[in-house]
Formats: sequence, C-alpha cells, structure tokens
Amino acid sequence: MIRWVDAFLDRPSEKLDDAVTFWATITGSTPAPQKHPGFVRLRTAAGDDWLELQGVREGPGGHHPDIWVDDRAGFNGRALTAGGTVLADHGDWQTLRSPAGLRFCTATWRDQHVRPRPYGGPGGVTLRPHQLCFDLAPAEYDREVHFWRTLTGWELDEGEQADEFVRLQPQPPVPIRFLFQRLDSDRPASIHLDVSCSDIPAARTWHESLGATLVGEWPHWSTFRDPAGGVYCLTSGDPATD
Repeated sequence: MIRWVDAFLDRPSEKLDDAVTFWATITGSTPAPQKHPGFVRLRTAAGDDWLELQGVREGPGGHHPDIWVDDRAGFNGRALTAGGTVLADHGDWQTLRSPAGLRFCTATWRDQHVRPRPYGGPGGVTLRPHQLCFDLAPAEYDREVHFWRTLTGWELDEGEQADEFVRLQPQPPVPIRFLFQRLDSDRPASIHLDVSCSDIPAARTWHESLGATLVGEWPHWSTFRDPAGGVYCLTSGDPATD
C-alpha cells in the first residue's frame, strides 16, 4: 500500500543551489542537506516533508516520484509484474523504471501522514506543489497509464478532457497525485511538477522576481522554468484541497 509520495526535483549539480533557494522560498521550507551528497530535503513546518532536490551530473534533470510503502519487496514485485524494471538497489531505497522509461524510487514508509498546508506569498496568493504530470507520446500513453494504475491502485479520474488528460487520485493524506498528458507528437517521456495556485498572475510576478522564466500561458495553467531550468506549471485551483 502506498502511504506517501514525495516529488523529487532533479537539477544540474552546478545549479542545485539556485533551485533549492527558489523552491524553499516559494514553499516556505527550510533546506536540509541529507547524508548522501547532492541531496537536499525541504523541511516544512506546515506538515510532513514532500519535496526533495538532488543534483545530477549529466543532462538537464527533471522530476520523479519517491513512493513510500508498507511492503517494499511486495510493491517492487508488483512493479516488475506490471512491466517495470529495477535499475539499482541503494539499500535504503530502490530505483526502478516504468515501461516508458521514467524513473521512480521506492522506500519503506516512515510514518509520514500530515498533508502539508498551502504556503502564502505576496498579495495573499497561496500555492502548494500537488501533482506530477507525466508527459507521454501517443504510442506510450495507454501502456504507461495502465502501468501506474495497476501499480498504485489509485482511482482513475478521466474528467472532461479524457482524450488528453487522465488523473490518478490517491487517498488522503498522500500529498502528490499523478496526471497523465497525451502529447501531440512523439518524444521521450518526461515528468514535470504542477503547483496548485490561487492566483496565477500574482504568483507569476512573485516567481519571476525570484528568477523563474515564463514559457507559455493557457486558460487554466502557465508553464515556467525555475532558475535551474526545471519545467513546472502553475495551475488554477484551490491549494487547500488539490
């Protein structure tokens, strides 16, 4: 059973400090370097931690989920049966790969159970990182959604845009849900972080003042790059319930 999910932000090692400063500021968190070099956890007083960053030596980085479970061996076995692959055993955690080539990690639950509250920024805006969006080519989409639905056991929410998006909704208090986006073109699968936001224009002004760069705007979300180049979206919603 999945008890908790962290969003892991992978950033180029030379830009890790910039990313840590940005994400700590917009979430009201305190950076806490971990025992493994290049790993920084964001400690929050608003609940249990759910964000961590790591420096990567090659490539632009990205995002991946860390999944905390009761029975790690059983969960990993289910991942293999569903089409996943084990890449590495680090002792305290394992790294696996989904059928579309997306990495994720599993670890034994440590009693995280307090869902973090939204953080308030300038002008009364509130926000909370709440969702990992899987960006998938048409040929990968159905297989990847099936893999994650089988592995998590979460409820499938097709919503009003089922041709383009479906969502897997966990049970409370898990703080991160999964959204799957069917892309218009073939390209390698990737994951980006979505941040639920009460006021996108106000949050945009705040984030740009901290070094974020606008990539594009749509009716219900805006896409940015953080100061380390990582892609994320501000989505219109209620951070207290999303």
